[in-house]
Amino acid sequence: MTNPRKLALLAAAIAVLGLGGLAWTGIDGQASKGEARHDDHGEDSHGHDDEAGEEHQEQEGALHLSIAQIESAGIQLAAAAPRELGTAISFPGEIRFDEDRTAHVVPRVPGVVEAVQAELGQAVKRGQVLAVIASQQISDLRSEQQAAQRRLELARLTFQREQQLWQERISAEQDYLQARQALQEAEIALANARQKVAAVGPAGAGNRYELRAPFDAVVVEKHLSVGEVVDETSNAFTLSDLSRVWATFAVAPRDLARVTTGRSVTVSAPDLGAEVEGKVNYVGSLLGEQNRAATVRATLANPEGAWRPGLFVNVAVNVERFNAAVVVPESALQNWEEQTVVFARTDEGFQARPVKTGRRDAGQVEITAGLAAGTQVAAAGSFVLKSELGKASAEHSH
Repeated sequence: MTNPRKLALLAAAIAVLGLGGLAWTGIDGQASKGEARHDDHGEDSHGHDDEAGEEHQEQEGALHLSIAQIESAGIQLAAAAPRELGTAISFPGEIRFDEDRTAHVVPRVPGVVEAVQAELGQAVKRGQVLAVIASQQISDLRSEQQAAQRRLELARLTFQREQQLWQERISAEQDYLQARQALQEAEIALANARQKVAAVGPAGAGNRYELRAPFDAVVVEKHLSVGEVVDETSNAFTLSDLSRVWATFAVAPRDLARVTTGRSVTVSAPDLGAEVEGKVNYVGSLLGEQNRAATVRATLANPEGAWRPGLFVNVAVNVERFNAAVVVPESALQNWEEQTVVFARTDEGFQARPVKTGRRDAGQVEITAGLAAGTQVAAAGSFVLKSELGKASAEHSH
């Protein structure tokens, strides 16, 4: 028997929703609300008039509601239908930078920082100047290149002269060959000098060296300031493209056979109330020394930047897909008299039907018995019907 105080509260709530006047058919199949039929002598016809009793025979657990009552109670319908479901294994995980799109930007030459043009957290574009460094090495490399250019010009003139003299039989062939070799060496020296200048990256005017972003990214670390002396070992900036991140998690050996590359995953963050789909793109070959588990990661799209590195998440790996013949939303299920029921739509309102459930996935549940495909059932607001059914059952028992 339901607690009387709870019944009173439920009755008050349902009265506000406009369901107080609905009819319910109890276990004995007779209406528990509405007026009882009377014969011409004013006697109650229950148990005395067989014809009247037959008119009141209805299915057990039926609720009579008008369309207006259904709308006012906020009850939404869903069709029981075939659907593809999956089973999943959940793991605790963490959001991390996509290391394929993360770069530690370091100066290629030693020098003194003259200007810093990027701040922590700033979004930068590919080729954008991050800092300007004054370097004596830049001056030395440029001087070497200019000297190599002059030597090449001289060697070319000497070769042309010696070639002409040899063709006119004025000088020996050996002088011509030596001039040609000197020209080739000068060309090699100039090419080498140019490669040294190009190796340090984009350069500004004079002895200035410009540190530039290698791709579109966000500045997530910054370790230099104006006037600081830096060299090739200085980690000046860390940039990461946060439009894509990794969800990493540890998988024990017993689950590795089912967690494989290409599996789809659903990553959810309770703190954000959000979830996103992705795929497993890496399964570690080695087990960690501390947890004896393999590291697995999935790549996630992060266009809004909501999935921040360091965020703890839950990763559900879909390990099996199957087709279920009858599927309803989980919100359609209610517990009634130690049974799982759904409220099927009828011409008069709803009827509570006991069902057997199977596998579940993403808020959907398989119905293995008790409900046919195509049946309309109450989804959102089904608890209101359960409450009214309990209230009517308590009144009928008295």
